[in-house]
Amino acid sequence: MSSNFDFLRPEWPELLDSVVKVEVSVHSDARTAGIHARRTLELFMHWLYTHDASLVLPYDDTLDALIRAPGFRKLVGNVLVAKADLVRRFGNQAVHSQKPFRAYDALTMAQELFHLLFWLARTYATGAKPDDAQRFDPGLLSLEAPIPPRTLEQIQRLDAGLRERDARLKEVLGEKLELDAELQRVRAQVTAAKAANSGRGDTHDYSEAETRDKFIDVMLREAGWALDQKRDREFEVAGMPNEKGIGFVDYVLWGDDGQPLAVVEAKRTKRDPQVGRRQAELYADCLEKQFGRRPVIFYTNGYEHWLWDDTSYPPRAVQGFYKKDELELLIQRRATRKSLATEPINEAIAGRYYQTRAIRRIGEAFETDHERKALVVMATGAGKTRTVIALSDLLMRCNWAKRVLFLADRVALVKQAVGQFKQHLPDAAPVNLVTEKHTESRVYVSTYPTMMGLIGDTGESGEKRFGSGHFDLIIIDEAHRSVYQKYRAIFSYFDSFLVGLTATPKDDVDHNTYSLFELEDGVPTDAYDIADAVKDKFLVPPKAVSVPLKFQREGIVYAERSEEEKERWDELAWDEESDEKPDRVEAQAVNKWLFNEDTVDKVLAHLMTKGVKVAGGDRMGKTIIFAKNNDHAQFIQSRFDAN
Repeated sequence: MSSNFDFLRPEWPELLDSVVKVEVSVHSDARTAGIHARRTLELFMHWLYTHDASLVLPYDDTLDALIRAPGFRKLVGNVLVAKADLVRRFGNQAVHSQKPFRAYDALTMAQELFHLLFWLARTYATGAKPDDAQRFDPGLLSLEAPIPPRTLEQIQRLDAGLRERDARLKEVLGEKLELDAELQRVRAQVTAAKAANSGRGDTHDYSEAETRDKFIDVMLREAGWALDQKRDREFEVAGMPNEKGIGFVDYVLWGDDGQPLAVVEAKRTKRDPQVGRRQAELYADCLEKQFGRRPVIFYTNGYEHWLWDDTSYPPRAVQGFYKKDELELLIQRRATRKSLATEPINEAIAGRYYQTRAIRRIGEAFETDHERKALVVMATGAGKTRTVIALSDLLMRCNWAKRVLFLADRVALVKQAVGQFKQHLPDAAPVNLVTEKHTESRVYVSTYPTMMGLIGDTGESGEKRFGSGHFDLIIIDEAHRSVYQKYRAIFSYFDSFLVGLTATPKDDVDHNTYSLFELEDGVPTDAYDIADAVKDKFLVPPKAVSVPLKFQREGIVYAERSEEEKERWDELAWDEESDEKPDRVEAQAVNKWLFNEDTVDKVLAHLMTKGVKVAGGDRMGKTIIFAKNNDHAQFIQSRFDAN
């Protein structure tokens, strides 16, 4: 049987085999088609990240992370990013949702895959390219039903089997393969083909408008909006400033009381979403006049989305639409929020003057300055966690926050934070999301990777577990560059107040951190450094202990080493390009190249004999060892174990 995807046959037979399984199942077994469509997308993404040297693997190799990566967006553009994400979202529904999965949904996935794979072939093919005039033909899909449709349980077993069979991208792109000569040769060929094909103008119709409308629909459904009533779309309003005085709202999101909660104005993909801002505002005016309540405003071009609650804040970019209960709470708060400036702070939680000062300054930034982000610099040991627990308590009592998310970078810190929240704010029923992923609460504590995994979770209902408006406050423990670089997707996805905590002195906080919180460099929302804490006698000053180590003072000279040490020196991979070996290593570079056993052993011996002891001197007290990098840390651990 002829296929819409025959253009893949010469160079991508595995992709063709996978996507043909979609074509033959669309009408007979939509869920199975959905599974194979998502797997085809995974194979497509894996091929790109493996063969196109311009793409760098992000923090994870999940589909969500690969699609969100800035490099992928730069390579393919907004339209194809949306198409890939649409296939991913429908694929998740096919695997996990108990709701019916329609042939129309599977057909949509096949159509969007056609455009993605067409782009792949016209961009990277070394031989014949598909004709730009080629269109997806639904008539080529099989109408036969050779086997009964699979049950959801069977679908999930099929999905697990496919995942087990496919190698993880992280393994494919491990260090050994990165340096593999054959892979480098293939990447060079791909780069050359890409450059050659880029000179040919792309006139293929990628159906932008269709994708936009489908994408908005699926995002609204993931937020729980059924869109099954006539008044949900193209709702007629009177009072528009045009000749007839009539307008039609693209989408109206209704409350259970029959009142409008929000309007959604959609503009063409190629137009700036801001073009829809004035139109959406006029629709909101008409609905407010008709129903007596002002709805929240969303406007979008399908790929960029803006939320505007014009009663209190300017428009802001968001990653999705609010759920019904989130919108109801947003509107209800217009009348019920109390002032943060006058409500007392619970000093039993955080009563030191600098803690209450930090809370008041954050409150002032949120309430008076209408800002939504704050950064607090506070010395280690000064009570950062207790400060934000007291802040959470204040925001909850004043009806500014219903749900709080506390993020930390290590499981141990998550456990510690959960313990403190349970001690000081037990009524909020704090939950550790690392171990209790499906428990409901008002305070959630999580690691960054755990939350990244939960962002895209739609579960059996087909609705997102956490909508973009789920959390009212997010707290970032130890906000620094690596958080900004790896996990910014979390802060982009959730539309919430954001508070960052760091012990880094304010002048040493990097530009990216201040940028994340939209603050001037060197000017956090509040700061309390170690010098102040020592002066106030809340902390004791640090005491330096010198360990005399020759290598760290003077560096290492090759000629002065023993024959055994020279042999080990010669085995090191100093310079991958020239393979030249230095005659000496300066002191400041010692730990970059050489992890010397004797040096580390001396430091550890000094620590074990001179370090802080507890339990009557029977064991070491709490101790942190700082290493140059991860390899150095592992080397130190190996020497500790050996000793």
